[in-house]
Amino acid sequence: MVENTNKPAIRFAGFTEAWEQRKVGELLMERNEQAPMSDEYPLMAFIANEGVAPKGERYDRSSLVSDAENKLYKRTEFGDFIYSSNNLETGSIGLNKYGKASISPVYSIFQPTGIADSDFLGRRLVRKDFINAMVKWRQGVIYGQWRIHESDFVKIEISVPSVEEQRNIGAYLDNLDNLITLHQRKYEKLVCIKKSCLEKMFPKNGAKVPEIRFSGFADVWEQRKLADLCEKFTDGDWIESKDQSGSGVRLVQTGNVGVTEYLDKPNNMKWVSLETFERLHCEEVFPGDLLISRLPEPAGRACIMPKLGIKMITAVDCTIVRTKSDYCNEFLVQYLSSQSYFNEVNTALAGGTRQRISRSNLASFDVPTPSTFEEQQQIGTFLRNLDNLITLHLRELEKLKNIKKAMLERMFI
Repeated sequence: MVENTNKPAIRFAGFTEAWEQRKVGELLMERNEQAPMSDEYPLMAFIANEGVAPKGERYDRSSLVSDAENKLYKRTEFGDFIYSSNNLETGSIGLNKYGKASISPVYSIFQPTGIADSDFLGRRLVRKDFINAMVKWRQGVIYGQWRIHESDFVKIEISVPSVEEQRNIGAYLDNLDNLITLHQRKYEKLVCIKKSCLEKMFPKNGAKVPEIRFSGFADVWEQRKLADLCEKFTDGDWIESKDQSGSGVRLVQTGNVGVTEYLDKPNNMKWVSLETFERLHCEEVFPGDLLISRLPEPAGRACIMPKLGIKMITAVDCTIVRTKSDYCNEFLVQYLSSQSYFNEVNTALAGGTRQRISRSNLASFDVPTPSTFEEQQQIGTFLRNLDNLITLHLRELEKLKNIKKAMLERMFI
């Protein structure tokens, strides 16, 4: 039996009917209401694939208001579609999610008919398969100057379900978008908080104490050379391709070093054999050591090595840092993520097309340091917890975006 391909892979319960082929002209009808711009219908711009949005600051509102007394614009309402016949290759259609607005008369305005839901169509009409269908009706031979007239646009056929199913799909994806926006804002807010804390929890401009400090600490901070904080401050090993093997000792690369974050990258793991490790007298990396990448981007970024359960070495372009017992590695890695530190790194870069910082330059950097291990630890722990929150929201954001991508692929045909 031939499988019915006119049904999506994922559907809401209660909907079993095959989707039907409909012409755009059955789903949308033109709204051709012209009037001067007004406070009720403010003048808006068209943004491909998005709809209407306020005009930028470069537009002089006073001149627009005086001009509007004699010029007629097209009116659009919430849920309308704005169509541009001249933007085929960059996106011709946008859904009005703003509300009442006036827009240039060069655009066509369409409103959904009784068998169409605007949220559903707003996603359906910007899918690549629909754009490909539009291309078949194009006029013009030069890419970038393709166009499709409204009379041809309304003839294009697409598969759609009942209006009830359309509404369910549109509402579900709207809710998903709201969740994505929520986590995006939380993530951006936390990133801003972290940036502010890095600026205010370390002394700046020659100050002896930071702007923000945990209670119970009053001593002035001291300047210490980076290498003086460490019992080990050395580069990794020069490992050539011929030295690598399929297992044995893990070779941690510069790409595994993020800003305060170890990036595992399981699909790009490198190894050397135990025999090679011993023959080359490699420098072993231990959990809790810091790795500083001397290559961009950005040069000087650092992370703390987690416990991977295997013997580890690192590449020659990473500096291995093992702090002394009276200095906190969590504190140090956070300072090595501050903008003031990166500014100093940028002044010391050398090399050709791919600039790097030398280990000797790193070693001479001044690090503002609290006199007590306890204060270092509190600062490091606070900022690490903030990093964990940022990572949590970023992962949730990526998860939601992946869910949306999958739903857009499997809830439509």
